[in-house]
Amino acid sequence: MKGCGDPLGTEYPDRLTVSTASKYRYLICGTIFLTYVFVYFHRLCPAVIALDMQEAFGTTGTLLGVLGSAYFYPYAIMQVPVGLLADSWGPRKTVASFFVLAGLGSVLMGMATGLEFAIIGRVLVGLGVSTVFVCNFKLLSEWFTPRGFVLMGGLFMAAGGVGVLSSSAPLAWLSNEIGWRMTLVSVGLFSFVLSVLVYWIVRDGPAEMGFDPVYGHETGGAAQKVGLWQGVKQVVAAGRFWPLCVWDFCTVGIFFALAGLWAGPYLIHVYGMSKEGAGAVLSLSAFSLIAGSPVLSFASNVVGRKRVFIGCSAILVVVFGLFYLRPQGLPLSALYVLYFTFSFAGGAIGQVVATAAKELFPARIAGTSVGVVNFFPFFSAAIFQVVMGWIVSRGGEGASGYTVAGYQNMFLFCLSCAVVSLVAGFFVKETLPPARAWEAAR
Repeated sequence: MKGCGDPLGTEYPDRLTVSTASKYRYLICGTIFLTYVFVYFHRLCPAVIALDMQEAFGTTGTLLGVLGSAYFYPYAIMQVPVGLLADSWGPRKTVASFFVLAGLGSVLMGMATGLEFAIIGRVLVGLGVSTVFVCNFKLLSEWFTPRGFVLMGGLFMAAGGVGVLSSSAPLAWLSNEIGWRMTLVSVGLFSFVLSVLVYWIVRDGPAEMGFDPVYGHETGGAAQKVGLWQGVKQVVAAGRFWPLCVWDFCTVGIFFALAGLWAGPYLIHVYGMSKEGAGAVLSLSAFSLIAGSPVLSFASNVVGRKRVFIGCSAILVVVFGLFYLRPQGLPLSALYVLYFTFSFAGGAIGQVVATAAKELFPARIAGTSVGVVNFFPFFSAAIFQVVMGWIVSRGGEGASGYTVAGYQNMFLFCLSCAVVSLVAGFFVKETLPPARAWEAAR
């Protein structure tokens, strides 16, 4: 087999070495990681431009929640089919094809003349970016060892942090300069470019480029194939599956719902911040993902997955308890600390969840298990954004927007979810025995 179209420019795969394969996998990771930057940008950008969109379309808080949540429904629904696509069609073709839809959706949102078209665009965006998370972990399972898998997963989530950062203060500045509509159109056009890059650079496994397996075996390709519904049935029938799903539903779902929509209006309405000021606080979510994802990955290799889940839930109980008890009047420094901590515990944990989901089941259904588990936080985010909008709206409106009481009730809802996740964390099955720190670093 000749390496026609190979970005390395190599013609004879049999000349490629394991060392070359080890280096090329980082180019693959870099490309997929870049797409994840835009996944998070698309996911969280409404938090900064929400009030601009509300004014443009003349919507209520509940309808604004519907617009924000329109991303999450197709994303959640696609997680199970994506597991099948990753195992059969391959991550390369899957991500490249679907990212075109994300680009079309972003352009449509930017050009929408009414709320209904904006919702359709948001649905296309959610559908288009829904493949990246599961496909990334499928790639990592082919190119890295188990401990390397979770560590690279941490760097993957850190790339998401860059996306969070770009969707906060930089987005606020850009939307002021060229308007929120042209911003979304520009992002859509760049999504088309990313689709081409993924198709050109990414390879699904070492064998596809003529490499020998990096570690002397193929972690996924050699595994016995299992039908989609057979794999789904095996996953959902397992008792060990559900505590992790409940934890993911409550913890990560709340992070997506709050950081992805209602955190921005809260800061603007309660603290009187400008869009730029709110974006600056929201940018702490980005730094928490960038710094926290590798830290939590390393910690999960040292103390185990379960203890990390319990610790993150306990942190969220404290953070949301403070927000509920004191929804206004906090100093700016406290807001920075609380938003960083909330995002660390609720948002920087995704790669550990994916790793635990993969390790709960045989390798032949790893893609399906990750996809099924990943359905729950996005489904909950879609629900929670609407529920939060309803809760905030019921609190009434003051001179500057929704009232403090409405947002206080919103944080009580978040606190309740954090308590449920803490309880669920104690029932999660440990999938990796504790290891020494220098072993975890391998």
